[in-house]
Amino acid sequence: MKNIIIVIFISISTIGFSQEKYKLADTFFEKMQYLEAAKEYEAAINNGDNSKDVLKKIGDAYYFNTSMKSANKWYGKLITLYEEDLEAEYFFRYSKSFQGMEKYSAAKKWMKVFVAKSKKDVLNSNLNTDTTSKHILDQEPQFILSNLSINTVFSDFAPMYYNNKLVYASEIDSSYSQTSNYKINKPLYFNLYLGDINYENKDVIMEGDFSKVLNSKYHEATLSFSSDFKKVYYTRNNYVGNGANDGKINRLKLYSATLVEGADGKKDWENIKELPFNSKEYSVGHPALSADGTKLYFVSDMPGTIGETDIFVVDILKDDVYSQPKNLGTKINTSGKEMFPFLTENKLYFASDGHIGLGGLDVFESNYSTNTVFETAINLGAPLNSVLDDFGYIVNEETNTGFVCSNRNSGKGDDDIYSFERIEIGVCKQFVEGYISNNLTGEKISNANVSLFSSEGDKLEEIQTDINGNYSFQKEISCNTEFILKVHKNGFDLKEKSFLTTDKSEKISIPIGIDKLNELIVEENGLLKIKVGTIYFDLDKWDIRKDAAFEFDKVVFLLKQYPNMIINIESHTDSRGRDAYNLLLSDKRAKATRDYIISKGIAPNRIIKAKGYGETRLINKCKNRVPCSEMLHQLNRRSEFIILKM
Repeated sequence: MKNIIIVIFISISTIGFSQEKYKLADTFFEKMQYLEAAKEYEAAINNGDNSKDVLKKIGDAYYFNTSMKSANKWYGKLITLYEEDLEAEYFFRYSKSFQGMEKYSAAKKWMKVFVAKSKKDVLNSNLNTDTTSKHILDQEPQFILSNLSINTVFSDFAPMYYNNKLVYASEIDSSYSQTSNYKINKPLYFNLYLGDINYENKDVIMEGDFSKVLNSKYHEATLSFSSDFKKVYYTRNNYVGNGANDGKINRLKLYSATLVEGADGKKDWENIKELPFNSKEYSVGHPALSADGTKLYFVSDMPGTIGETDIFVVDILKDDVYSQPKNLGTKINTSGKEMFPFLTENKLYFASDGHIGLGGLDVFESNYSTNTVFETAINLGAPLNSVLDDFGYIVNEETNTGFVCSNRNSGKGDDDIYSFERIEIGVCKQFVEGYISNNLTGEKISNANVSLFSSEGDKLEEIQTDINGNYSFQKEISCNTEFILKVHKNGFDLKEKSFLTTDKSEKISIPIGIDKLNELIVEENGLLKIKVGTIYFDLDKWDIRKDAAFEFDKVVFLLKQYPNMIINIESHTDSRGRDAYNLLLSDKRAKATRDYIISKGIAPNRIIKAKGYGETRLINKCKNRVPCSEMLHQLNRRSEFIILKM
């Protein structure tokens, strides 16, 4: 995970590594280009350098990029060579790398080593090594997640409610389109954007910049509003440049602003103020207001921090005066990173890689009776948490819905925002999604009707597949229950598929393949047609030739194969000749075609209309007095069989 609001804390704690010996690698590392740095460190190792310093650096480069398999390899070598003379934090990271690889027994073993070696045993007493990642995975799932349409290939994160909308941070500008060939020709900075929440579809639609005033040449992200939405606290970095290369350290700071209505009636943010406990010596960010608005929580690595970053709190006094920051203590903070706090009436939610989890940052919750006394943090389990980073959790506890961020592999880019529904433990709910495809070609089928039925035959919901052939039902269905899906699409066999839901609250995916009725049936411009070869008539005649009869026999074959099929016959000419004559000639040819089909035993009422259109429906530019080749004219001389009913 490389988003700056998290890694900037990391870069501060590792900047002391830099030595002339690895100048290029260290430059990459300090600019958070971790994969490039790792390649340079690996080159040093290949040249025989197995020093503790370089092994730390290559392990950290992969760890901070959440490349856990590679991080595990190099941390393993580091510990093998230097176990007795190594800081405790590297045993912690080694354990977390095993978690990221889903090797939970090894992760538990090395977490115990970390606790034993840590000089902060008392501070880490909340790390119960008898609780394992497997225990967390075995928890009953409580969340159903959906990826949002606002997500890009870049980093999208830090959601926050704003009235009935959502403000979030992204490193792409508002002109970005998922369907455009967007090219980066300038550095990308995190700015704040506004999205419209679609509660029915569990999605968010981007509206544009949140505020031209708050967005600047700096990075902005992670914000919190007062209950009346007239005051905001937000994070901004204090320097834009080339990072550590130019000798400056990039810190985070907290700012406040108030919403002011101008003379023109438009509202925007003014009175931007830097909070008094910011510093050039440490970072302060990730604000979160208490539900009653009397306390401001934030993340910092200021003096008094237990680990890499901790959550602190200040009292909000009158006239923008604040109390001294207070550390939340060891029930919340660990020797690792605690970040992204969010508070409701009775709970604190936050992300941590210091508590036992599944890998990377996990989301935890802690009950509290007052704003300063918190209970032991509880991991919220899978699927909310994954083996990578999960953070930025916000929730409406009345509806049990909210948003969370993750860089899990199933996302669209670096960090993605997901909507979620939290299910009460003991209550199992599921949702069905999937896609419809052509069984023969694998092509995804759009505009197919997909219906969800109970096992008793009651229709619960009907939807159409989107342009990519995907479907997603909004109807909640029960677990451990049988349901039926029926798929209908013109030109394809009706498909019916039974399925049994699982015993977990989740979204289940059911792809369905459907078969074409016949290769002679095609869809053109939304119409089903019988595909036949070119049909020739003699000049100025409408008699059925033998070669034309061969094509018409295909139509007869289909009409007999599908006894409910009803068609129209349309005949067309090219533009050569008089318009009125072409109209008459094509009409005679259409009716001659109808008579031939009826003569083969097809009931007349199955052909609703047989009509000629002359040159009134040309399919190319070859109208009167336009020079065209014989091939182009021939495309307009056609007979069409339109399927009205199957």
